[in-house]
Amino acid sequence: MSPIDLIRSYKRKQHSNVEEIFVRVSNKSADIPLFNHKVSAGFPSPAADHVEVRLSADQYLVKNPTATYFVRVKGDSMINAGIFNGDVLVVDRSLDPSIGQIILAEIDGEFTVKYLGQNQLVPANPLYQSMRFDDADTVALIGVVTGSMRKFL
Repeated sequence: MSPIDLIRSYKRKQHSNVEEIFVRVSNKSADIPLFNHKVSAGFPSPAADHVEVRLSADQYLVKNPTATYFVRVKGDSMINAGIFNGDVLVVDRSLDPSIGQIILAEIDGEFTVKYLGQNQLVPANPLYQSMRFDDADTVALIGVVTGSMRKFL
């Protein structure tokens, strides 16, 4: 199923932790300066005003533009993986999912983002239970989550 067909068939379900699915529409990139010194998240260090390269969000987050799309997360089942309510995840359909990766899956018509386990999808929050493939009528592994975007303002 192509990303366009996936989006056309998408129906919001109550128990899904995927709120929206977006097709990647950018055909050009906006290069932003990337400084050659890392920024301290603890105590400040002397600033260095030297630009190393210019970085495009597309270049950094998207490896296969024709197979990449974005999903907005709803809920808190993946908070211990650093994925929070409202985050936008980058999903690449061209990658084969492997055990231990975070993936987008469709279980009985509901989209969800979880770790891929052996015959199950595993949340990153102990308040939720794993979803066993044996308990579902239909299971589709849609794509691998390769990145995340979050707005603070």
